[in-house]
Amino acid sequence: MPIPDAIDPRALRNVLGKFVTGVTVVTTRDPAGEPYGVTANSFSSVSLDPPLVLWSQSVKSTSHAAFRDSDHFAVNILAADQVGISNAFARSGGDKFGGIATRDGLGGVPVLDGAIAHLECRKVGAYPGGDHVIFLGQVERMSARDHTRPLAFGGGRYLLARAREPHPVLRETGGGLARARAVDLAASALPRIAEAVGERTVCLAVWGNLGPTAIRWIPSRRPVSDNLYAGLVMSVTRSATGRAFAAFLPPQAVAAAVEEDLHSFRETDEGGVAQRRARFERHVAEARRRGMGRALEPHASPLHQVVVQAFSAPVFDAEGRMALAISVTAPAEPGGGEWDGPVPRALAAAAAELTAALGKEACRAA
Repeated sequence: MPIPDAIDPRALRNVLGKFVTGVTVVTTRDPAGEPYGVTANSFSSVSLDPPLVLWSQSVKSTSHAAFRDSDHFAVNILAADQVGISNAFARSGGDKFGGIATRDGLGGVPVLDGAIAHLECRKVGAYPGGDHVIFLGQVERMSARDHTRPLAFGGGRYLLARAREPHPVLRETGGGLARARAVDLAASALPRIAEAVGERTVCLAVWGNLGPTAIRWIPSRRPVSDNLYAGLVMSVTRSATGRAFAAFLPPQAVAAAVEEDLHSFRETDEGGVAQRRARFERHVAEARRRGMGRALEPHASPLHQVVVQAFSAPVFDAEGRMALAISVTAPAEPGGGEWDGPVPRALAAAAAELTAALGKEACRAA
């Protein structure tokens, strides 16, 4: 019988990282009353009747003795905006609870405020599992918050959990064949729009189940990026296209995507979430006032790798609902981002023409 090749631990870790999980912080108190917590994605449900869950911990962890000797633990399932808390409890040693709001749960175990769900458990078993110990707990109390996205982890990095089904607001506000016809009309007009706005990349976008999504591109002879493809999902808070959708779609349709952006895209922004939110709200208010979104970022975006100027105009259906967006983007140039320039004027005229065409289509269909 052939001897199987030895499994390289690093390679195994990389393979296991392909399995996307939620992120939890498991907390307890040792017999002396000291709080302990550790970030874990090894959490799993076991049984509904009785209600059992498990998680595993390295026997080398500095907090292992506390969990080994405690009768209770709490599983705190983290929300998408709690990356900082996850990182704090992933570190070894130090005061992990400093500045973090908690309440005492069953057995005095600290329960973290702001988590999307809590499972307070009585430990009913501990089983050896190689270099880990598997803790089995019976859920004795639980709580959860709705309308909040969980934090996810996979491939060695934090991820955003997104629903694959269309947003219910979008189902209620039109779609299907009507939106398909709107896309067809707009796509046929793109070459004419590209000629009207000059040497600029033109994009046709819809609001998809992941946010503002490009479905057609017409690149210019001065392309802004090699990363333009159908299906590209753009930032709702940073892109002109996203700001246009945020300005003219129902607020509840874009709220989840906005929150994800505000808590995720931090590499080049200054300030915290509150400052980013205030800037975004100013951009949206300006888009409503001007009738289109604009992005004049002072730095190169991760997508384009160059500083760009972009405008995005909404196209409405016969019921006055935003059906799609027409966007133009070009490398930044002096005066190219002015609201009264020839590019936004041509774009506004093209969007108005498409809106009128959609209205006529609806009249003919009726």
